[in-house]
Amino acid sequence: MGKPIKPILILKTGEALPSVKAARGDFEDWIALGLGLSVGEVEVAVAYQGEALPDPETIGGIVVTGSPGMVTDRAEWSEASAAWLAKLVEGDAMPILGLCYGHQLLAHGLGGEVGTNPNGRETGSVEVRFLLPEGDASLAPLFEGGAHPAHMSHLESVLRPPAGAEVLAETDQEPHAVLRFGPRQWGVQFHPEFDREIMRCYVAARREILVAEGTDPDAVDEAAIETPELTGILKRFAKLVEKSESERG
Repeated sequence: MGKPIKPILILKTGEALPSVKAARGDFEDWIALGLGLSVGEVEVAVAYQGEALPDPETIGGIVVTGSPGMVTDRAEWSEASAAWLAKLVEGDAMPILGLCYGHQLLAHGLGGEVGTNPNGRETGSVEVRFLLPEGDASLAPLFEGGAHPAHMSHLESVLRPPAGAEVLAETDQEPHAVLRFGPRQWGVQFHPEFDREIMRCYVAARREILVAEGTDPDAVDEAAIETPELTGILKRFAKLVEKSESERG
């Protein structure tokens, strides 16, 4: 795959937990790898540190990262990012993919409700079930349908999707695991940028929290697996950006 005409922006809403970052790098490293690109071939805006958002005309697509923070904290940078993203979605300006916090941020910016998941923390390799038949046109171009494992690590969720959003998938704990916000804009509550090792690092880093919440971290660790089908949405997203840019140019 060639490099997109305009770079994909990784909108950084936080950073990996310190122990995970020390072992495996940070979100932009994993996301760029998943896109089939190097970090030098993407643009990174460190929004959570107040870095300015770029001119949309200079980028071909956006991936919004996860974060250890909470959308409900309503940080100034987060609210500004949510409004910026909502405007881009409403104008179908470019392909956008939100991951975990990014998924929630898009929903919030578009008028949905985000809050603590009443079903509790969801963590580990979890089955994501698509609600439409395999091959349904509404799943294209990122998803195939069916049921596939994905890596989860979240406490907050989209409690109420924004008007017009389509629910594409669910898990046992998460009724809004995948949302389609617009023709080329999606949010996924899971982490396609994680591999099995990263997932296990997160479980280890949150071991005491999981125990306190009544979850067996050893069982979650042992159940962690690779998630090739849903990890693959990052590469498919990069191809969509490239196609969109080719058609526009």
